[in-house]
Amino acid sequence: MRIGFSVPQFGPFADPHRSAGMCAAMEALGCDSLWVADRLLAPVVPPDGYAGGKPMPVRYGTHLDPLLALGVAASATGRVRLGSSTLNALWQPPPVLARALTTLDLISRGRLDVGLGLGWMQEEYEAAGVPWRGRGARLEETLDVLEAVWRPGTVVHSGALWRITESTVLPKPCQRPRPPILLGGFTAAALERVGRRADGWLGASMPLPFFHGLWAVAVEAAERAGRDPAALRRVFRVNPEVTATEAAPGEAHQRGTVRQICDHLRVMCGAETDEVLVDLQLTTDSPEHFLDLAAQFLAELGEPAPSRPSGSPRP
Repeated sequence: MRIGFSVPQFGPFADPHRSAGMCAAMEALGCDSLWVADRLLAPVVPPDGYAGGKPMPVRYGTHLDPLLALGVAASATGRVRLGSSTLNALWQPPPVLARALTTLDLISRGRLDVGLGLGWMQEEYEAAGVPWRGRGARLEETLDVLEAVWRPGTVVHSGALWRITESTVLPKPCQRPRPPILLGGFTAAALERVGRRADGWLGASMPLPFFHGLWAVAVEAAERAGRDPAALRRVFRVNPEVTATEAAPGEAHQRGTVRQICDHLRVMCGAETDEVLVDLQLTTDSPEHFLDLAAQFLAELGEPAPSRPSGSPRP
């Protein structure tokens, strides 16, 4: 199991100098990866689809740009992988997105994981001037353009939304054939896309029956496409509510003691390449407490997982 943490970028952590120091400290603690998130605005009136109509956390209204924050993290570290979970892929034209991601891969010397999603908030699409309808098709063509820009040789693309006449687009990313692409989402369509054309899934800590049902969709899609499902990476995000005493067992996917939450994550991670992403930005306002919790999660998740019988299937 690999262990990652959020890049500090929201609320009291939306300070690039503080974020750089904390990223360096988390790398020194021994984590495997650091990840940015993407938020454009936080409506005062709760948007549809957010936590049963509850207000959004106030700190989501204060945020660093995810790609620039990832550049800060890249400059402050030298070993950890750097990713986005998730970057809203449709808020900028794909050639512009490809240029920024290529630059990040070069800055980080080939440590970039490209995590893309569609987002869920219509108000952000309206502010960005991007149509809400047809998001899935826009993402499919965005992926086509990224592939075209990153493959060797000249770039040409002709699609329903974008056209690139044959052009030279250099430099290419450091990683070959391209940076890994991981896709987020929790619908059947999203998991089908993961299985069909992504390198992995940006998932979340969730109740196991829900998780198994979603992952089965990706596995079936990969098999239909002639791909090996076991080669797909999985990164499980958790925004934990850490408590001093144990929470109810049914809440352990997101709430409880550090050990409770880690026990659930260990059950979800069925392959050595699986990864957890612990986002501590809603848990504390203190950089010192943030780093202390990161050390606790590393210690707990670093313990060996309970052994499974030989030949047990991957969940």
